[in-house]
Amino acid sequence: MKSTVLFLATLFITSMMTSDNSVHKFTMKNIEGEDVSLSEYKGKAILIVNVASKCGYTSQYEDLQKLYERYADKGFVILGFPANNFMGQEPGTNAEIQSFCKKNYGVTFPMFSKISVKGNDMADLYKFLTDEDQNGVMNTKVKWNFQKYLLDKNGKLVAKFAPGDKPLGDDITSAIEELL
Repeated sequence: MKSTVLFLATLFITSMMTSDNSVHKFTMKNIEGEDVSLSEYKGKAILIVNVASKCGYTSQYEDLQKLYERYADKGFVILGFPANNFMGQEPGTNAEIQSFCKKNYGVTFPMFSKISVKGNDMADLYKFLTDEDQNGVMNTKVKWNFQKYLLDKNGKLVAKFAPGDKPLGDDITSAIEELL
């Protein structure tokens, strides 16, 4: 009896620790303003990218879409989070951002409402992604638009890629393939 209670207690504590280090605990507003629990992406490798429409890296939308199309059927998703934190390079409304992405790059991966990815008004999701105490892996700073965070199928952070890292580059595609 004692060993069963100890086992169940250990299992409970482990599951609590596991859920604390996962993005699945967050609910974010999609680009239409509807709540989306990131737990909907359990079982998928996730690439979270802070995006902007008027940035030197904006053309990465094209390769992000290709990356999404390449791996979506294998359990991969990209989540785009528009942010206006860097030189006002995402000034549009959510509707304008959505229209821009579809018209210019054919974006079909999930896009979310504009958030802040740094500073005093940083979204809780990005606090998690950038703080080792929360994500259990690493401390990072969002250096610019199109910084990429890769999470495994359990929603755990496994890697960060710089804004200039190409979505279809070997570093990113190899890391994704290891998770699929």
